[in-house]
Amino acid sequence: MQQRIRRLPTTHGSEVACASVGAGRSLLYVNGWLSHLDLDWELPEVRAFYESLAVGCRLVRYDRAGCGLSPQTGRPPSMDYELEQLARVGETLGPDKFDLIGASMGALVAVAWAAAHPETVRRLVLYGGWVSGAMISTPSVRAHLLGLVESHWGLGSDVLTDIFAPDASPAAREEFGRYQRASSTAATARSLLAMSYDLDISDLLPEVRTPTLVLHRAGDRAAPVAQAAALARGIPHAQLVVLPGRSHLPYVGDADSLVAPIRRFLGLRSLRRGARTLTPRQTQVAALVGDGCTNREIARRLGIDERSAEGHVERIRVRLGFTSRAQIAAWYAAQKNRSGPLK
Repeated sequence: MQQRIRRLPTTHGSEVACASVGAGRSLLYVNGWLSHLDLDWELPEVRAFYESLAVGCRLVRYDRAGCGLSPQTGRPPSMDYELEQLARVGETLGPDKFDLIGASMGALVAVAWAAAHPETVRRLVLYGGWVSGAMISTPSVRAHLLGLVESHWGLGSDVLTDIFAPDASPAAREEFGRYQRASSTAATARSLLAMSYDLDISDLLPEVRTPTLVLHRAGDRAAPVAQAAALARGIPHAQLVVLPGRSHLPYVGDADSLVAPIRRFLGLRSLRRGARTLTPRQTQVAALVGDGCTNREIARRLGIDERSAEGHVERIRVRLGFTSRAQIAAWYAAQKNRSGPLK
């Protein structure tokens, strides 16, 4: 899959960057704290998660103001501003109802939208969300994290990565820390994090009439699972699914177990688990690509001709949906760090 990026002009003279991938009924995804549409697509496990959602539908994501490809506007973050940006993207989806996913802080935005615009949403999925930001950590912890992000964005991003992705390998956590710093300035990161602590949607939950699925990992260190239970209790007839795991980021840990109930709830066909795996020979070739070998060196190591080595690399690239050898190398490193050398 290849994503298509558009820049949507707003009434305030700025723009919102959005990306779409796949074809079919629209599935609008509201990100959590920070995002970067281009960099997301370069991280193999992140891309695999989004591609798994996009099979059989059109997945649409966007960068909120001051993040990724969407410029800073000078307006402070607020729920009203969040809904304005969602509305700008939503109006490009056509007249039919769309499915809506909100992850982390995006879950609160998705609830607010569904409560205010029930005529636009067919199904609502909430992952890693909460009802009240004041309940996700103690006041002292919130103050410490806000101060750390503001005064030392490098250290702050590393600390938050440890909270968001404890199941990731050290290399993956380091990479995600860099991703956060590339996605926004320290000031934007701090203001968005502060907003996430200030939001409270308890009065909106009874107003949601859209069929709703609430998903959460039992050991989530960023948002306690009790808040997921509160979401499900507050939304009429909502379903609650609690999954094993500690990581707040949806694509860290067992992402397949998260994607499967989402696709069932949305009426999309099931995907074969592990569909992005390689044959044993392809895994050998991927390992050599990860070691920096050329096609000629791969051929010599495996006792095959260079043309065959080139064909293996091309099939790996197509199978994983990548565009470069560097992405194959990064994918192999991520798999090896997570589960040990691949056989």
